[in-house]
Amino acid sequence: MTAIKDKISPQSFERSTQLMAGGLEPNHFDWAEAWYPVHYVKDLDKSKPTRFTLMDRAVVIWWEPPSQSWRVLADQCPHRLAPLSEGRINEAGLLECPYHGWAFAGNGACEHIPQQPLEGKAHLSNRACVDSMPTQVCQDLLFVYPGKPENAARVSIPMIEPLAAEPDGWVMLNTFRDLPYDALTLLENVLDASHLPYTHHKTVSKRENAAPMQMEVVSSDKHGFQGIWPEGPRKGKLGTQHTTFVAPSLMYHDLTSEQFGRTLTVVYATPIRKGECRVFARFPFKFSSKLPSLFIKLTPRWYSHIGNNRVLEDDQIFLHMQERLLEKAGNSLAERPSQRPYIQTCYLPTQADSYVVAFRKWVSEFASDPFPDQHLPSQQSTEALMDRYHSHTKHCSSCSLALQRIQIIRKAALVLMAILWSFLPLVVAVSEPIPLPVSALFVAIPLVTGALWFWLGNLEQKFYKGQPTPPRNLPLPRSAKTR
Repeated sequence: MTAIKDKISPQSFERSTQLMAGGLEPNHFDWAEAWYPVHYVKDLDKSKPTRFTLMDRAVVIWWEPPSQSWRVLADQCPHRLAPLSEGRINEAGLLECPYHGWAFAGNGACEHIPQQPLEGKAHLSNRACVDSMPTQVCQDLLFVYPGKPENAARVSIPMIEPLAAEPDGWVMLNTFRDLPYDALTLLENVLDASHLPYTHHKTVSKRENAAPMQMEVVSSDKHGFQGIWPEGPRKGKLGTQHTTFVAPSLMYHDLTSEQFGRTLTVVYATPIRKGECRVFARFPFKFSSKLPSLFIKLTPRWYSHIGNNRVLEDDQIFLHMQERLLEKAGNSLAERPSQRPYIQTCYLPTQADSYVVAFRKWVSEFASDPFPDQHLPSQQSTEALMDRYHSHTKHCSSCSLALQRIQIIRKAALVLMAILWSFLPLVVAVSEPIPLPVSALFVAIPLVTGALWFWLGNLEQKFYKGQPTPPRNLPLPRSAKTR
């Protein structure tokens, strides 16, 4: 990859001849030749660089003031290979290496080497450049193209088409998290609507909603497939559900019901490295009533993310383990010809598995694996799998700010409680007997601040880790057991 002169403009998409994602080979889907979301724009800080890993390549995301655009470079200075993400955006609006101050523009060109004389020209060498990736902001996400830069303008960004076709009237819930399993595993999981009643019992569904599912794949090719579930969720109570898979990383369920209006479940799976991906989950709604929309708008984003993390953790542990069981069975996600086909390893006898079968067929027919020659890393501990801070909180502007504020309020509550109790002996010495309102105050305030301190402590932990026991496995209440 070489440095490019400018970011991709929307006009260039219209002027150029379109290419489909995945490259030109008819029997192979090249994951590099596609656009991937790497961050919600609102979670990026324009004042400092952000590190990310895309398809096992370290990159740095940063805001270039002169061009007023987001840029993505290889996270490696050509001088001594120091990570540029540890540097800064300097006064000239250049990305400055933390080691020796070499400075780079958004197109990857080296603009300044402090150690060379004024007449020096070392910075003009191609060896002084940093690889640059095309970027685009679309539907509030920053997308990056890791393939050949010259192809970027000709490949469409995988946007949410219903939102593009009808942009007005939607209210949206968004979340993201770095997951300890492959992008392919994530996509297969969310395409499989039949797991919801059991895996997500007590979070977003109930076991009693499980029923036979007659699904049909209506079209499929190298670039994805479309399916229909005529009866739809909750035993047909909500209406027909349509499913779209846009290769290689986007899928969404589309459901319209008389009770709730139109709802989408959208998932982008961005491959980080073998055994790890970043999920961007988006939930656009067009409600029949205004009240649900108002409720969603009033709910703090960080509070929604706590619940979203709980749902993601419902299947996090067993999906992480499932990948390794598949690999041990001689059937990695690469679907190599020498290995047992997925359909022989897993028993898929019902129509409920139609989308999983279609997805695995796509993987097999088009050799669609971003890491075909790599093995999964060692299995992580349950404690590591339940980590929320490093997989979400520190990358999320809403959650990191909420965590800081909770910690400040907790300390303030503790200090206030300590001050009040320290003044109690003085009040007793000065006032005898102590007036009833004063004594009530000295008892009530420490109790309230203590309760606040304790409650905020529990809330604080939700930003750091999840609970390994999912709601579906919690003991039933005694009343339920005796029914």
